[in-house]
Amino acid sequence: MAIQHAVLALLVRGPSYGDELKSAFEAAAGPQWGPLDIGYLYQILDRLSRDSLVVAERQAQQVKPDRVVYQITPAGRAELGRWLDELSPRSGGFRDDFFRKVTAAARSGSAQTARTVLSNQRGYLLRELRNLDGLRRQAADAVVGLLLAAASRHVEADLAFVNDAEAVSSADGGALLATLAVTPSEAGSSAVDASSPPSADGTGPAHAAG
Repeated sequence: MAIQHAVLALLVRGPSYGDELKSAFEAAAGPQWGPLDIGYLYQILDRLSRDSLVVAERQAQQVKPDRVVYQITPAGRAELGRWLDELSPRSGGFRDDFFRKVTAAARSGSAQTARTVLSNQRGYLLRELRNLDGLRRQAADAVVGLLLAAASRHVEADLAFVNDAEAVSSADGGALLATLAVTPSEAGSSAVDASSPPSADGTGPAHAAG
């Protein structure tokens, strides 16, 4: 996930350098993000510099190597404002890996496969929820607490989807799964049979003359 706009937002407060930006980002984003790779951060800063959204100034230090300090430009402030004003669609769309697993399990026609996939995901989500709740109780920053609460809401929504999928897959004793297990060739054959006109005696598809 690109973080260039988050970096611009940090630089609005004043000039800063790599290690300082890394610490500020991790403190602002909260523990659910995890540590920010310093190499990736410098790639972002280089890109922002090339796009003239920040300017870099090398500052000499008496003992340590020179330090590069970054400052946001008017173009950077404009880009940050544009980003804040635009809508934020779901970043991954609905092409979710778990959605594909549910589809594959359902099309297998195996009730046991569907139960296993859903049960495994439920266990994972419940662990995630407990972890997020623990982090939220420890959060001293109100904004970080809000971000952790939002993450918990997403997990709760995923749990609701697991419950919905389980209800559908177990409906009518798993009869739905049996219908979904029809192979493409069987479906095509059924479609051909259904579209064929009846034979002369009305008992089945007509045979081609030959």
